[in-house]
Amino acid sequence: MFSKVNKSGQPGALHDSPRPTVKAGIPSIISADLRITGDLVCSGDVQIDGWVEGDIQSRNITIGEGATVQGGLQAESVRICGLVNGEVRADMVVLEKTARVTGDILHKSLAIEQGAYLEGMCRRTDTHPVTAVATTSVEPVKEVVKDVVEKKAVSG
Repeated sequence: MFSKVNKSGQPGALHDSPRPTVKAGIPSIISADLRITGDLVCSGDVQIDGWVEGDIQSRNITIGEGATVQGGLQAESVRICGLVNGEVRADMVVLEKTARVTGDILHKSLAIEQGAYLEGMCRRTDTHPVTAVATTSVEPVKEVVKDVVEKKAVSG
């Protein structure tokens, strides 16, 4: 009954079995009594009601009223009702009246309810924030800075 033989009949670890399928539309929930230290990456929706120290990347993120996130958020859509200390990058950002955000917000669409607290810069972006982070490289910026410094040294 509890042997270490996988479904193919071969001996092996119990984790060799196929992963369960996740139904679309069901969010992953970090409950109020859960504390997580580390980055979270999810292809679906995430609802945080507990405490997370780390960055969160997902399709849709909801930060509940009693939740605390010490890290950045990156998603298509972010709804914040709790506390976030970190950068928020999303196409659509909604700060509810109970939101407390300390950090910059890069967005395509931003809604802030009366009573929400925001300390940081808000910047509208035309690029998709989730893909922009993954594809941005420091090397082209270094080349531009190098060219500007060289031109200034020659002319100045």
